[in-house]
This record gives sequence, C-alpha cells and structure tokens, in this order.
Amino acid sequence: MSNGDMEAGAPARAATTTGIKPPPGRYNADGHGPQYAAAGAPVSPFYYAAAAAQEKQHRTWLVPLVVLANVAMFIVVMYYNDCPRSGNGDCVGRGVLRRFSFQPLKENPLFGPSATTLGKYGGLDRYKVVRGNEAWRLETSTWLHAGLIHLGANMISLIFVGVRLEQQFGFWKVGLVYLVSGLGGSILSVLFIRNGVSVGASGALFGLLGAMLSELITNWSIYTNRIAAMANLIIIAAINLALGILPHVDNFAHIGGFATGFLLGFVLLIQPRFGWLEQPFGAKSKSKYTACQIILLVVALILSIAGFAVGLLMVFRGVNGNDHCSWCHYLTCVPTSSWKCDN
Repeated sequence: MSNGDMEAGAPARAATTTGIKPPPGRYNADGHGPQYAAAGAPVSPFYYAAAAAQEKQHRTWLVPLVVLANVAMFIVVMYYNDCPRSGNGDCVGRGVLRRFSFQPLKENPLFGPSATTLGKYGGLDRYKVVRGNEAWRLETSTWLHAGLIHLGANMISLIFVGVRLEQQFGFWKVGLVYLVSGLGGSILSVLFIRNGVSVGASGALFGLLGAMLSELITNWSIYTNRIAAMANLIIIAAINLALGILPHVDNFAHIGGFATGFLLGFVLLIQPRFGWLEQPFGAKSKSKYTACQIILLVVALILSIAGFAVGLLMVFRGVNGNDHCSWCHYLTCVPTSSWKCDN
C-alpha cells in the first residue's frame, strides 16, 4: 500500500485504576505505529451514590449499530477489493476467503484492502476533498478501516467508551459527539497532512474521550475523588496524544477529534446540579444548572461553531496549515535518529 496515513490498533491493555483505557492510535498503511489500547470509561466509585441512583439508564443500541455498520463497511470494501483479481498470488487467505482475501502482508500487515480501494470508497484524500469537491470524504473516512486488526481495536474502543456514555446520556447525544468529532478530526487532518489516504474512527473515539473529560468538569458536583478522576483522564489523554508523534501516525485526527469532543461535552453532556432532582416538585429553590455550567456551555458552543466555520473555510480554500505554523508538523511526528517523518 502507499505510505499514506491510516489508523490501526492493538489488543486492549488492562484497565487503569479508574477503569479507563486509552483509545487506539492512527496508523499508516504499513502498520507502523504504537501498539496501544482501547478507551474505556470511569466507573461508579467516582460518583456519589445518590447521583448514581438518580441517573437515568438509557438503552444501549447506538453503539451496537455503529459496530455493525463498521463491520458491514469493511466486508463491502473487502468484496470490492477482490485481491485475487489483481493476479497477485500473495493474497492472504486466498484459498479460503477467495475475493475477500487480504492484500499481501508486505503491502498491508493489518489484514485489509489496498490503499487504492480505500481511496476509491471514501478514504480521506486531501486533493479530492479540496480540488474534487468531495467533502463527504471528511465523514465517510471515519467509517472505513485499514484492516481487520485496525477494525477490531477501534470497535473494542468504541464499546468501552460508548456503552457507558450512551447508558448515561442517551443515543442521540453520544451519537452526535461521535459523528461531529470524527468530522473535526478529519478537518484538522486535511489542513496539515499532505500525503496518502487516511481512514479510521480514531478522531471520533478521541472525541468521546474528550467528552468524558469535559463531562467530568461540567458535572463536577456529582463526582467523588474529583482530583483523581481528572488526573487519570488527563494523563491517559496526554499519553495517547504523545504516542501520536511517532511516524506514520495521523495525530492531527486525534487532536481535532479530542478538541471537538471536549467542547461538545460541555454542550451536550450537562447534568443538573447535585441534589436538584431530590427537591420537592414545584419547590425547587435552586436553579437546575450552576452559573459555571451555563457559562461553559455558551463559550463551548461559540467556540465549536467558530472552529468549524474557520476550519471548513480554510479547507475549501486549499490552505496549508503548515504554512502558517512552522512547528505544527511536530505534533504528528518528531524526527529522531531512529526514524524520519514523511508527512
């Protein structure tokens, strides 16, 4: 495959003391990149018992549907990839999988299709987005995966993060964070990444992680062990973003997705102040939300709208973000004596 940026993932690690697990990285077609694990969610010890008791439990059906949609898309892409048709005798699993067999491992070690196929069926290609008026790739690329390993790691991550959030906040809020965060990650990626085809859900997954952090901040009053919870989330996010500076990893998708999810968390994942629901009906002396919650909501909403407006305007004007930020390329790859950067 080409040396364009693609995501991949790895088996999940053991949970930290918070029950949170880090999300997967964004890898290139050669499968290079850090082998780190999926993201999860804070567990109940961080909540006051009363807050947990008053919390409405929503049915979890969005996450399973998203997982099924991603699996279905992978099957469809593999069907049209049809490795044996190219006459390549090194297709992995050709005798059993036939047209669903994987590209040779030297081309794609993640057990998946070719970069050409991914580009044809919706992969993020800067030239096609900017010059070909194919803006839909900003979202469709988040539903494609570079290989079976990549798909598995991302879906495990989605289950760990999404189930808890959907149970607590409902399908439409979590779904909106997921979709918009993926779009935010793609926009930042197009502005800074020059080469190759980029695919994967890591921007959306980092968005969920960012939303978890802002949810902790905006709903501060219903948490116990606040400092420990905050420290764990910040450390996990920092570690995952730091791993993104390795070569062949599209860290801009991670950063864009995380920032988008962080802002959306203030807007969508706001909860009533602690104890408000326990007041007698018609005699609620306190306002439902604190002044701090309202201020954060308004500021986050303004920043989100402004960020997307400016980002999309820059994308469709063909702006190269690196021309305006000489050091930003170090956010996705730091060259050393052991590797070079090709972004």
